[in-house]
Amino acid sequence: MDYLSAKEVAEKWNISRRRVQLLCEEGRIEGAFKLSDVWVIPKDSTKPADRRKTKKEANE
Repeated sequence: MDYLSAKEVAEKWNISRRRVQLLCEEGRIEGAFKLSDVWVIPKDSTKPADRRKTKKEANE
């Protein structure tokens, strides 16, 4: 399996590196783990849904 760094995933998903790190810390990216001080994320991971959206907005 191929892995990407938080920086590479941030560029791929068009979000900040810090946001990717937070998603990893919260366990919201399946298969991500910390190797020394670096988050390692499976290449085929999908971006988690944004929890800030309400059900009403999602249904529109």
